[in-house]
Amino acid sequence: MMISLDSNKSFQDNYKILIGAVLPRPIAVISTLNLDGSNNLAPFSFFTAVSAMPMILAFCPLIRTSTSSKKDTVINIEREKEFVINIGSFEHAALINTCSEELPYGTDEFKHSGLTALDSDIIKSKRVKEFKIHFECKLRDILSYGETIGSGRLITGEVVKVHISEDIYEKGKINTQKLAAIGRGAGNDWFKTSEIFELERKMKAQIQK
Repeated sequence: MMISLDSNKSFQDNYKILIGAVLPRPIAVISTLNLDGSNNLAPFSFFTAVSAMPMILAFCPLIRTSTSSKKDTVINIEREKEFVINIGSFEHAALINTCSEELPYGTDEFKHSGLTALDSDIIKSKRVKEFKIHFECKLRDILSYGETIGSGRLITGEVVKVHISEDIYEKGKINTQKLAAIGRGAGNDWFKTSEIFELERKMKAQIQK
């Protein structure tokens, strides 16, 4: 027996279904520059890879539920046309959660969270020193799906430089167990990636071997 629901009831109803069904969701901690040159940090779990060549990543920030306004990350990307996607590990979970706090615009969120700002090679936005993977990105596209609470944007960035901690990089691949990435679930739920199982894929060509 299935329960069938309309998808136009309310933002709250739709959001609860999405975060309870689309999981575990990887977390992008995105760093941008505020107008005054201070640093903004914010985690986003509506996040995925789009293309390998060119290397494109995407995330989807929603309109703020508290103020019906764009998030600071979006404002900064629209102006600067660049951002860094930082990938944290299980050991950083509490720090990542701290970065989700809504603070006045212009607050340096590296200082607020206790994380360390590291210069990027190509773009002006800073990287998170403590995290094991950084993607320096140039803005490719912003698609808007509305301006009301619950509406989202699809923001894509072309990766112009990748930084990977040498302790997780082995023979051209990332050791995912050593990375120990985390994901988001519904409500206050988070996911570990410490329990991994393997299934032989049915594709003829397997790049990941």
